Amino acid sequence: MNRRHFLQSSAAAGTLAALPFSIRAADKAGARKFRTALVGCGWWGNNILREAMASGACEVVALCDVDSRAFEVTMSNVRTGTGDTPKFYKDYREMLAQAKPEITIVATPDHWHALPMIAAVKSGSHVYVEKPIGHTVMEGRAMVNAARATGRVVQVGTHRRISPHNVSGREFIRSGKLGDIGMVRCFVNYGGGPEKPRPNVAVPKELDWDMWCGPAPLRPFNGGDPRSTDGASRGGIHPRGFRNYLDYANGTLGDWGIHWLDQILWVTGEKYPKRIFSSGGRPIAGPVVLNEREQTTDAPDHQLATFSFDKFDVQWEHRRFAGNATDKGENVGCYFYGTKGIFHMGWQKGWTFYPVDGRQPEMHEEPQLHSPDSQNIKENFADLLNAIRTGTKPVSDIGEVHLSTNLALLGMISLKLGKSLEWDGANERIVGDEAAHKLLRRQYRKGWEYPKA
Repeated sequence: MNRRHFLQSSAAAGTLAALPFSIRAADKAGARKFRTALVGCGWWGNNILREAMASGACEVVALCDVDSRAFEVTMSNVRTGTGDTPKFYKDYREMLAQAKPEITIVATPDHWHALPMIAAVKSGSHVYVEKPIGHTVMEGRAMVNAARATGRVVQVGTHRRISPHNVSGREFIRSGKLGDIGMVRCFVNYGGGPEKPRPNVAVPKELDWDMWCGPAPLRPFNGGDPRSTDGASRGGIHPRGFRNYLDYANGTLGDWGIHWLDQILWVTGEKYPKRIFSSGGRPIAGPVVLNEREQTTDAPDHQLATFSFDKFDVQWEHRRFAGNATDKGENVGCYFYGTKGIFHMGWQKGWTFYPVDGRQPEMHEEPQLHSPDSQNIKENFADLLNAIRTGTKPVSDIGEVHLSTNLALLGMISLKLGKSLEWDGANERIVGDEAAHKLLRRQYRKGWEYPKA
């Protein structure tokens, strides 16, 4: 057995033993089941629900979505997974009142994370909510406060905190093998190109578009069918393209960035940057278009952001063009630059340590991911169940991931304003700039009330 293979095998075994949960046989053999509901029956919501059903600990009692077409696919998955017969709802408030779930999965677009999650914990339900936790910083603060006030467990979908190779990579860095960290670079680079405006079309009869937009601005509809498997629906706002429409999400930084920024805080124990500056634009995607006939996305096709902490700086970068494999190891992840070498925390290729001393061999650990999504949602959901049963804090607790989400949201505020921000993280204030500070929240559309923090 060579050194590389030994490190992969021994580190993986040690990591699994150290994970803060246990997927016990009892979960699949008679332990009481939790009444479970899914809010947001899209592709990703079904990924989470699949693991909830596979745990053997959940009875699916309710499905909620504003697009009834999404029910067809989800109900088929439930029949296959558990044989349960959940009731359908289009309004999460009605669902919470009638179905009374003990676990609520919130897998909606970003602008719809705060209100259902807060309502769920107030109704007595524990929650698995997708990242980023909110669309604005003060939504996140209200969510954390609601979780603490009700004593409910709220697990966030930052499942990389429990992926075996990420756990062992964290242990490697924290053990001192990387030395002192002076800089971290995190990145997500994929292909793309110029964007053509997508025509606005009539809202399908199965979709309540007004409710889909909810507290966010009401835009023309340009989406497709959630049942489509040919990729034709992905460019429109609904069902898969919302990430790049800033009324409803925060672009690539809010989507992918939260995973890797969260890894940095989780690995280093840091909480707040002192300064944030971001720049970016759409030189390849082209100008933003929004009129009664057609529209484009409005998120940047590339973005750079710098977060200055006390002991090191963090550089974020993404681009949605010129996709290739020029980066070492993988086109996503983060490089920790230490006095003893470079550590790449990746995704589908695991982690690799490149030592400064050329006489020392590289060290590597392969990932242990699950099909069909190449993630570790299974472990993250099992950790939620363990936290509920034992009264312990989950690994992706909303209080910690709120801090990671804030990094991405502050980066977007800096981008919008075109200037750097001074951040008082303990008090959650942008210092010396009231105009910027006001962007920590936004005005909700008439009929919806911004959650009180």
